[in-house]
Amino acid sequence: MNIDPAIWSKLHGATTHFPVALTLVSAFCDCASLMPGDADRQRGLRFTASVTIVLGALGSYGAVVSGLWMTQWRVWGHGTLLWHHVFVWPAFALMTGLATWRVLTRREPALKPPLLYLACMIFAAGVISGAGYWGGELLNHG
Repeated sequence: MNIDPAIWSKLHGATTHFPVALTLVSAFCDCASLMPGDADRQRGLRFTASVTIVLGALGSYGAVVSGLWMTQWRVWGHGTLLWHHVFVWPAFALMTGLATWRVLTRREPALKPPLLYLACMIFAAGVISGAGYWGGELLNHG
């Protein structure tokens, strides 16, 4: 049975959007939870941030495996693929680390996330956005 090679491209495209969106939502919710206001709203935002980074990190494994399969296991590549990977690998590591931190610490959602965590989350949101940009460039320019 032959598998259409285009299936990996479609699978990769389908698996990348959720981790990107969920990471951005997590960063937004963590930052929004720091604004003064109702404690229940802050708790809800922090809970949402926890769930979305964990789901985003889990989803990123499908994106990474399908991307590596498509590129014949080239971790770096050249040209636009290289730029895509320059952003992908730090994003993947940060998402995995941040999700692991959230799961292992099981912090009470009422507690503010530490400053180091927030800085890493904002950086993760930036690099995952860069990965998405360069992934789009791969599609636009081959």
